[in-house]
Amino acid sequence: MNSPAESTARPQSAGSGAEPRISVRNMWKVFGKNAGSVVGTDLAEQDRETVRARTGATVAVRDMTFDVHPGETFVVMGLSGSGKSTLVRCMTRLIEPTSGTMLLDGEDVATCAPRRLRELRRSRMSMVFQHFGLLPHRRIIDNVAYGLEVRGTPRAERYARARAMIEMVGLAGNEESRPGQLSGGMQQRVGLARALAADPEVLLFDEPFSALDPLIRRDMQEEVLRLQRELHKTAVFITHDLSEALKLGDRIAIMRNGALAQIGTPEDLVGNPADDYVRDFVKDVSRTTVLTASSLARPARGDEPTDGPVVRAGTVVGDIVAPLAGGTAPLRVVDPDGAVLGYVGREDVLRLVAEDSARAADTPAAGV
Repeated sequence: MNSPAESTARPQSAGSGAEPRISVRNMWKVFGKNAGSVVGTDLAEQDRETVRARTGATVAVRDMTFDVHPGETFVVMGLSGSGKSTLVRCMTRLIEPTSGTMLLDGEDVATCAPRRLRELRRSRMSMVFQHFGLLPHRRIIDNVAYGLEVRGTPRAERYARARAMIEMVGLAGNEESRPGQLSGGMQQRVGLARALAADPEVLLFDEPFSALDPLIRRDMQEEVLRLQRELHKTAVFITHDLSEALKLGDRIAIMRNGALAQIGTPEDLVGNPADDYVRDFVKDVSRTTVLTASSLARPARGDEPTDGPVVRAGTVVGDIVAPLAGGTAPLRVVDPDGAVLGYVGREDVLRLVAEDSARAADTPAAGV
């Protein structure tokens, strides 16, 4: 049996079949002195402009409900003003939600007493912001160890942990430096190391790479992927960048005007957009970089050979071009247990490429 072609697709979360680590239910955030007059009334069905005109209040987050599973990277994306950053702040109660619940392993964060909330933030949740928030007068090792210091961890133990995290994010040798001596990308790595030092179960990223140069941003995205492969943290990642969302997210929630437009895997969003808004969002994405071999798998045709090379179901379409170019037989698409799900031939990939070209030109695709 031929060995499966290697896939560059991001590994999917192993926790998708487990109980959710995070469950957000019917979360609202309405700003303004008349906020209480919106949720649970006929105004809850009105758009933002109508609510603002009638009450002066602004609906920032509208009835959001979703789960995040252990080890999953869940991306929330949308344009500026869509409510994504307000949502993650409501989840941690940096902003108090107007209504709704946020369960962390079954415990309702929205109703926690202040002392318990502080404990959760110190031990179970860590946040990485766009603005690094480093202490400029303290060394890098002190910045990374700061959360452990607040927690009361003995000096030797917290420094050992900080050194390990500094090495993990690729900053070994910079322990004695001050933040001002480091580049923006290096400072964001310090922020990431600080978040990891407390060994939290949940990492919350609020547009952490938005202020970085493109090349540094790409490096930081790769760093997050690497750390997720090694540590399997549950992560909620906020971004306005679709390419970043598609690269990092096991699943993605697209927000529009405070509400959920669609939630699904990158393949779901690109292959089956829920409405015109999502369709417009993903129209410029080459589906060969997102859709997988399983999405093209079909039964064998006529007398075509069925002993071609094997490709894993999760391999992105762009990565099966080389195996197809090496012979005339279609590829056998197999699941993780080796069972054949179907076949993909050259004409299947060419048809997808032609459809992408037609979408880009906004003209009907010619038959392949």
